[in-house]
Amino acid sequence: MSGANLTVERNRNEPIKFAYWVPNVSGGLVISKIPQRTSWDLEYNVKLAQIAEASGFEYALTQIRFTAGYGAEYQHESVSFSHALLAATQKLNVIAAVLPGPWTPALLAKQVASISHYTRGRIAVNIVSGWFRGEFHAIGESWLDHDERYRRSEEFIRTLRGIWSEDNFSFSGDFYRFHDYTLKPKPIAPPEIFQGGSSRAARDMAATVSDWYFTNGNTPDGIKKQIDDISEKAAHAGHKVKIGINAFAIVRAAHDDAKKELDEILAHADPAAVSNFHQEVQNAGNASPEHEGNWAKSSFEDLVQYNDGFKTNLIGTPEEVARRIINLKRVGVDLVLLGFLHFQEEVEFFGKHVIPLVRAYEAEEAERAAA
Repeated sequence: MSGANLTVERNRNEPIKFAYWVPNVSGGLVISKIPQRTSWDLEYNVKLAQIAEASGFEYALTQIRFTAGYGAEYQHESVSFSHALLAATQKLNVIAAVLPGPWTPALLAKQVASISHYTRGRIAVNIVSGWFRGEFHAIGESWLDHDERYRRSEEFIRTLRGIWSEDNFSFSGDFYRFHDYTLKPKPIAPPEIFQGGSSRAARDMAATVSDWYFTNGNTPDGIKKQIDDISEKAAHAGHKVKIGINAFAIVRAAHDDAKKELDEILAHADPAAVSNFHQEVQNAGNASPEHEGNWAKSSFEDLVQYNDGFKTNLIGTPEEVARRIINLKRVGVDLVLLGFLHFQEEVEFFGKHVIPLVRAYEAEEAERAAA
């Protein structure tokens, strides 16, 4: 059985998981001036985390920003914000996004080990290799070439795992060095490690060291090509990696109402901010050897949701959206990472009307497979 088939087989036997983007930066998840009932402050996000936990979401992903860009004028720091959400919940796993460079492995390993003890092991990390060159320059961090950033991230992950699992840990790499380092206490359990990216270097890193790979929004056929590629390489490396896909959900009782909401978001798009974002991501993609990154084939409309979330097409009635999620699962998706316009009420609606349908459709498929 090929690596790709192994991934899909494992996926069919496990319920698909749901995560949401934490709006810990201002502007929400769209580059649009449409009015939003979403706030970046702690009080709003604590209530949102509690709603998400009660609604069937297993994960929340905090964002990392150091500078304003495409609407994100205000930003709360990701690790401390993740801890605050964990302190207000009981089951939710929170993924803190971090940047190698501003963070060192020793600092993050110690932060996460402590938070693991505070929260019964519910902390995870998302290693962001960096695409926003201006942000690195603004805070005085050196900007490495594209593939060098991923080599640094791979070393970062390898050293995290070593610190969390070994005493007298030693490592000699191009970016990090450790000499008989022992961290105590270690995390309660090995924290899950997530990463994103669509370049060759990103996929190779995921196939070698990461627990989870996040990809930008895509069609089932588009994501299947990525999954097949990563799964094949992971199998050769003796590694397993799970797949998460970005999506922006607009779920309404009537299909036309959902489509109208999307049209309104696009009609209120901020052209200057979208253009600035497009320029930055083009620079990042062109820096890869294959001159192609996460947003290589994104249109203006795609970029209004800056993780290509509209491409996944979770826009419509609960039944339509649930069926599309099942189609994603069929090609090997393990987790759907969701953005919303009005987070609190839409997360609750999604949990009440979409997730139960997904679970029912999963049960139907399992019965057919067993017959």
